[in-house]
Amino acid sequence: MATMIIEGERTKAASGKTYEVRNPATSEVVDEVPAGGPADVDKAAKAAAKAFVTWSKLPSNKRAEILHKAALHMLQKVEEIAIILTKEQGKTILESRIEAQRFGENIAWFADLADKIHGSHVALPDTTTYGLVVRKPIGVCGAIVPWNFPLTLAANKVAPAIAAGNTVVLKPASTTPLSTLACIEALIEGGLPEGVVNVVLGQATGEAIVEHPLIRKIALTGSTPTGRRVMAKAAEHLKKITLELGGSDPCIVLHDADIEAAAKAISIGRFFNCGQACLAVKRLYVQEGIYDALMEKLVARAAKLKPGNGLEKDSRMGPMHTETQRAEVEAQVKDAIQRGARFVYGGSRPEGDSYDKGWFIEPAILENVPDGARMWTEEVFGPALPVRKIKDLDEGLRLANDSPFGLGSSIWTASMPAAYRAVQELEAGYTWVNALQIAHDELPFGGTKQSGFGKEHGVEAFLQYTEEKSVVYGGVG
Repeated sequence: MATMIIEGERTKAASGKTYEVRNPATSEVVDEVPAGGPADVDKAAKAAAKAFVTWSKLPSNKRAEILHKAALHMLQKVEEIAIILTKEQGKTILESRIEAQRFGENIAWFADLADKIHGSHVALPDTTTYGLVVRKPIGVCGAIVPWNFPLTLAANKVAPAIAAGNTVVLKPASTTPLSTLACIEALIEGGLPEGVVNVVLGQATGEAIVEHPLIRKIALTGSTPTGRRVMAKAAEHLKKITLELGGSDPCIVLHDADIEAAAKAISIGRFFNCGQACLAVKRLYVQEGIYDALMEKLVARAAKLKPGNGLEKDSRMGPMHTETQRAEVEAQVKDAIQRGARFVYGGSRPEGDSYDKGWFIEPAILENVPDGARMWTEEVFGPALPVRKIKDLDEGLRLANDSPFGLGSSIWTASMPAAYRAVQELEAGYTWVNALQIAHDELPFGGTKQSGFGKEHGVEAFLQYTEEKSVVYGGVG
């Protein structure tokens, strides 16, 4: 049975309760894990506070050295961690390898920043004094991570936090704890001190993390409704907070675009991880002159995405993670069809004995989806794509911005003026121009509107795990 990681202990829940983690492709039990609660979070928060005293005072270059060694050790275990991830989450083994690799790379990327915390010197009116602005770590940070990219999204929070000298209480999603435990265990085996990252499991631990008085910052990736609840709870304790929430990313394709490259990027951007991504192409607006040609290429690509058990080499798309999530996507698609939309491709579940016990679904592409349909107004968290013809860029930008969400966006065009307008006018935290939707460590990532606030990735994320402190030195003149 798996255990939680709290300081030097590999522990069960204080209550003794457990639950089962099941494979979304087969419904088989992968492992039994502790169902933790407030008592376990309290223990983890105290362990993190204890570790903070030592970790935060380490020379920053020493912290960087420890993190690089730990990341290197973890990267040697990518293959075994990828298998665990596929079993508990459902994604293909190729997608799991990419994600496990990214976890280690993210730790290493922020390790490079650990000894590069810079302050500033400030001249003051009284010449017998001068001012400094210094940056210090915040303290114990809470990280709450969802099930769709459990390793990537954990690293987004853990890596900048510990590089800046903080310690962490990490809660993976209840359905995907095992690969996260394996990653953190590998970091500890590689030299990360016990207590710097503590892992608690179970649904009841999330609220306890938000409310615990020793935890001074909360970083959450989740749905917009969850973000609102966490923000309200965190406000009661005046905690710092970073929210990376839902998205309904628009993609605009103009008549002068490279449609082969666009089709490839849109297919990956919509169907990767069975469409279960916050940052993903979810609304497609195509200029009339190239509509038919682009649709033909998209359908051809969707047809190659053979659903199947993620551990099977010929599977190109794993199952959806839960029965509930599949039902939600199917309801959104049904709503569009009932309003007059039609399937260009897909629209059903794959048939056969190998699919009977899993939450499989075919990729779907729909056109003539009318205004007001749920596929336009809500986040579609699965492999279904609504497509609409547009006359020009003006219409594309208007429709793209007609959403409560503002996470990502993209445009495909050979026109520099059109691209410039899109960059300036699209209401999103990220815009890709003629590029695949990949979030880079080097660039800050975060949303606007109902997609949250605060940044992950980039120097900006690193700095958000520090506090600025003003200092006045007197008696110098």
